Amino acid sequence: MHSVEEACDVLLVDDSADALALLSLELGAVGLQVHTAASGELALAYLAKHLPGAILLDVQMPGMDGFETCERIRDQSEDVPVIFMTGLGETEHIVRGFAVGGNDYVTKPVSPPEVIARLQAHTRTARLVRATREAVNASSNAMLAVDETSQLLWCNDAARQLLSALEPGLNLNEGLRMPPHLAGLLTGLGEQTSTSLSLLNGALQARRVSESAQAITVFTLTAAGTGSSKRAAAELTARESEVLLWVARGKTNRDIGEILGMSPRTVNKHLEHIFEKLGVETRTAAASAAARALGRE
Repeated sequence: MHSVEEACDVLLVDDSADALALLSLELGAVGLQVHTAASGELALAYLAKHLPGAILLDVQMPGMDGFETCERIRDQSEDVPVIFMTGLGETEHIVRGFAVGGNDYVTKPVSPPEVIARLQAHTRTARLVRATREAVNASSNAMLAVDETSQLLWCNDAARQLLSALEPGLNLNEGLRMPPHLAGLLTGLGEQTSTSLSLLNGALQARRVSESAQAITVFTLTAAGTGSSKRAAAELTARESEVLLWVARGKTNRDIGEILGMSPRTVNKHLEHIFEKLGVETRTAAASAAARALGRE
């Protein structure tokens, strides 16, 4: 059996001592660092101290089953890939597993080569998602996204700081509607790409960097008169804006593909275009290049 391409530590959760021992041996033989937990409760106790690169989670366990364990895991991290281990033909388990935040599944008896391949694919995607979200949040460009009802979908730190400076006490809770005066500014552009609004401590300029007439709209914000970043000039397509939204909310390529009805490969292509439009010059190691480029400009 070939060694894994990238180092990764895995948390293996199963109430069967034999299954834990056998799979630990197989995964360890190819260079993976394996930690084990015999119950959902023990898995959560481990996660409170250490976040692994991926989790292999048995569905049927006494006490806290795999589904409840996964839901609790998602309370702690949206990024770590969770791969369920389930019996053959248990379609309802597969569907429920995705519903509670699982990324993938393998059927028992598990095939170690298949498990290793899926682990590598999901950990690579998770690293890319984390780096991309961190790059957006660390960017000196103030950015936010709203839907067609003026609900704030996400807002990076630079946008929060800018808006707080221009109007202290402004309510910026993700998942809630924007204040009426800001909602009117952001949703009333029509075919225009930018507009401005007077706030308590100055004027705000908003520039749409996604296409008009779409459900999700991404904006860059500046204090009027300070100029816009050169990266705002390149408009994102509707699909790119949607992908950026879900990346910022911690979804993996597979999750985004399922939400938007496209393949993970297509999602990755959209991410490449997003990096390019945001000013990333190095296409290899795209996530780290994006983080460096967005963080320093």
